[in-house]
Amino acid sequence: MRCISLLAVALMISLISFTPSKAHAAIGVVAAENFYGDVAQQIGGPDVQVTSILSNPDEDPHLFEASPSVARAVSRAGIVIYSGIDYDPWMQSLLRTERGKDRRTIVVATLIGKKPGDNPHIWYDPNTMLALAKVLAGELDVADASHRSKYHERLARFENSLQPIIAKIAQLRARTQGMPVTATEPVFGYMFHALGMEIRNRSFQLAVMNDTEPSASDVARFEDDLKAHRVKLLVYNRQASDPTAERMLNLAKASHIPVVGASETEPPGEDYQQWMMSELDAVGHALEN
Repeated sequence: MRCISLLAVALMISLISFTPSKAHAAIGVVAAENFYGDVAQQIGGPDVQVTSILSNPDEDPHLFEASPSVARAVSRAGIVIYSGIDYDPWMQSLLRTERGKDRRTIVVATLIGKKPGDNPHIWYDPNTMLALAKVLAGELDVADASHRSKYHERLARFENSLQPIIAKIAQLRARTQGMPVTATEPVFGYMFHALGMEIRNRSFQLAVMNDTEPSASDVARFEDDLKAHRVKLLVYNRQASDPTAERMLNLAKASHIPVVGASETEPPGEDYQQWMMSELDAVGHALEN
């Protein structure tokens, strides 16, 4: 009997000694917008658990109101990412009330030196997303040094994946440099700039973005640009509806001005790289017709 007992004890000790150690808990990342969440997932891989708040392609981001479930996600997050410069002010309010222990916050506009009053649609510049990826990799290093090499491998992979986008921009810029274009809102503004295009009707775009009525002179100038074919392309916000903007879109189509839709959230089933390439492809295709 004693031999059996000793054998049982030995077996128990053996099982304990070979019990796997508890797996490292994934770092909780909350992104205000799904394109930032996508980048976080690409850099963090299986070592992060990402929650993206704004992800509905049918929702106007400017009308978003945070729910209690969003507040709970923010309070539990290890890292929070948001745009800043008044694009997602609800996130600032949540951060003030939902104070998480040891939480790190990344304000993307601050990374690239943008301030309130600048065009808030900063993700349409690939350099913005690379800046975010680099800072995020550093934050993950601090939070989880055991996976440091993995974070930097994924960062290098992400940087390489942006090269086709940069090459596409350069290819298009060869024929879009100085081309006059317009938009119903400044959603595509940073990409216009990257393509070297001349942006017209800026005050109209700002008025629509800020939910104010464009002046009569701004409307008249926009209409004249379309009727007289002074612009070669119109980009509209396909997620936000405004009667005056809709009128300009319909006039552009009637005047046979090429139109391209731009969104403020990453489309379902696409990553950031695919999204930007599809937008650039749409511009190239529109200008060929």
